[in-house]
Amino acid sequence: MTGVGVTDWLMAQLPVYGPWLLGITTFLSCLAIPVPSSLMMITSGAFVASGDLQLASVAGAAYVGAVVGDQAGFWVGRRAQRVLPNPETKRGKLVASALTQLEKKGAIAVFLSRWMFSALGPWVNLAAGASGYAHPRFSLAGALGEAVWVTLYVGLGIVFGANLDAAADLAANALGFLAAGALAVALGWWLWRHR
Repeated sequence: MTGVGVTDWLMAQLPVYGPWLLGITTFLSCLAIPVPSSLMMITSGAFVASGDLQLASVAGAAYVGAVVGDQAGFWVGRRAQRVLPNPETKRGKLVASALTQLEKKGAIAVFLSRWMFSALGPWVNLAAGASGYAHPRFSLAGALGEAVWVTLYVGLGIVFGANLDAAADLAANALGFLAAGALAVALGWWLWRHR
């Protein structure tokens, strides 16, 4: 089954398995398993808008799956530092970037990696565990960030339920815009500080 085929199959299963499937998907995405969790949340939001799924169960399942996935990734990192990817690989570079961000920004890096820089999220989980980062700080920042992630994506599905392609494009563009804005602010701050 190709990546597109798997995504289509998962989307077709949402009306049948709904929140359970969504919770499993968000859990797996937090462990760096490539599943279309954001698209699944948007689609679930569309099903909420049409009355086929309930908002509380969709949001709750997505949130619990993500938080439990974050915790699993953290504890895997804490227990198995030696299984982190080789620093020369693409994934290893993501882990190195995650460690650098944790050292510099701590809880803010955890919070933002849940939703704004979500590609780093699973690697921040591992890096936080491997680096000995304080578990309560990780948990609080992660839980708050996941609340933003779930709210944004399920909300997009509810608002744009009739046009899922537009919702997915809007989500990608909005997060790209936010990331570019954050990068511009950081670069401006760095330039101002080093002038």
